[in-house]
Amino acid sequence: MSRRIYHIQKALPELVELEALIEEGRDVMRISAPAHVSHAGEKLPIYSIEMGSRATIAPTLALIGGVHGVERIGTQIILAFLRSLLHRLEWDEQLQQQLQRLRLLFIPLVNPSGMWNNSRCTATGVDLMRNAPVEAEHRPPLLVGGQRISAALPWYRGKKGQAMEPENLALTSVIEQTLFTQPLCISLDCHSGFGYRDRIWFPYAKSLLPWQGLPEAYSLTHLFEHSYPNHGLYLFEPQAHSYTTSGDVWDYLYDGYQSQNPNGIFLPLTLEMGSWTWVKKNPQQLFRFHSLFNPILPHRHQRILRRHSTLFDFLMAALANQSAWVPDNQQHRQQLNARAQERWYPDIARENSLLTT
Repeated sequence: MSRRIYHIQKALPELVELEALIEEGRDVMRISAPAHVSHAGEKLPIYSIEMGSRATIAPTLALIGGVHGVERIGTQIILAFLRSLLHRLEWDEQLQQQLQRLRLLFIPLVNPSGMWNNSRCTATGVDLMRNAPVEAEHRPPLLVGGQRISAALPWYRGKKGQAMEPENLALTSVIEQTLFTQPLCISLDCHSGFGYRDRIWFPYAKSLLPWQGLPEAYSLTHLFEHSYPNHGLYLFEPQAHSYTTSGDVWDYLYDGYQSQNPNGIFLPLTLEMGSWTWVKKNPQQLFRFHSLFNPILPHRHQRILRRHSTLFDFLMAALANQSAWVPDNQQHRQQLNARAQERWYPDIARENSLLTT
């Protein structure tokens, strides 16, 4: 083994695994590296992988991981799902037919320098989820909502007026090229580290007001909960119910999609795995920063790697069967919006009810 391979294997085994999967799946993958990040004397690639249909109107699912480098488990669950897809494509005719109608996009490791350093931020100290040119409409919490004081403090946004970090430029470029012309697309950005329960967040992070994609978010949520009544892992909610932030990349990309494709549907979702449960079950993890965000014990790690495959499969099936949940007219959207407000914004729903009585 060369010194370079050993160096990367030790610091970034996820990158080594990703490149092995790329080699294994070259016949069914469309592979690009929209950027390379220089770190520790290495040029670390940010890979983008497409699979499935090339049709310009094909519904698209994007799976994103490794935006925060310390949250390795997000990258790892995507790699596990990608490996499973490759193996199933060898024999699963239904999956083969499904991918003739769908496009899949994987960006498993957005922040390789941060993962190399076991750090949330990039090697330059910037938090990629606070780095987009988006300002919170409601006052975000101190520091957590994004700060420009110093890269020595967490949640640093970067200097005001500077371009986004190269990692974010690569991510946004791929999303813009792949999703912005699609009439129906879903992205799932995989994170960990917040609370005792796994959450599925949707926009906006910048605002406490209801998001305009609320009807579709509600309909997709209802479809999942109705289809998997015993799979109560996830709390579906607007991100702003937990906290608001400036600089959220998915707020930025959603607004960009809407400006270019106002009649399309784009649901940017975030999977926030509740890592506090892992720490509670194994308190020794408190003494290592890395273990606050990742399951350490082998049996728990294996469980998490398979835990979310149901969600990934569901999102693929939902895109392939859009008539089951996408509202087909404005009246239907209004009905779904009313139900969504009753669930997530009951105060606003009560005010609307009073106005119509």
